[in-house]
Amino acid sequence: MTSPAVVLIGPPGAGKSTVGALLAERLGAGYRDTDADIVATAGKPIAEIFIDEGEPHFRDLERAAVQAALAGHPGVLSLGGGAIMDAGTRNLLTGLPVVFLDVPLADAVKRVGLDAPRPLLAVNPRQRWRELMTARRPLYTEVARAVIDTGGRAPEDVADAVLDALELRPAAGDVPRAAHRKEEA
Repeated sequence: MTSPAVVLIGPPGAGKSTVGALLAERLGAGYRDTDADIVATAGKPIAEIFIDEGEPHFRDLERAAVQAALAGHPGVLSLGGGAIMDAGTRNLLTGLPVVFLDVPLADAVKRVGLDAPRPLLAVNPRQRWRELMTARRPLYTEVARAVIDTGGRAPEDVADAVLDALELRPAAGDVPRAAHRKEEA
């Protein structure tokens, strides 16, 4: 079994996809997003899965996608925001290099607008986001080895913070942005 070098968790707008792609590049590793895996498997967007088959069916697909990715992806992995709601998924994350990308509501709104096709945020998105975070925050922190606040930070800075928190080194030839700033000073 090959486990990921980094697993990113967090709510919509935390930057999991953007930061995940940057981390994969810096580590010279592949990047995988379980939401994209679900879309590929189902052949339709997540919002349509929720509408056509319902949330329980989506969560079954998500559980399978996360299990497959954790078992066979050695690079950087981003999980959907609700994946940690499943106790089995949380158990699978035990001992792995999991990073919770935390984000304040104001930043999440700027990043995803909360009007994008996100089924759990369809009605009163700001209030629903707060409710989701009240339920999910303890679960995110339970499985995370590190918590990184992404509020007001550039994706490159968040990627640097993840590498530092997990004590990972970039692949040869890739110098983190913070190192570039030191050289320029």
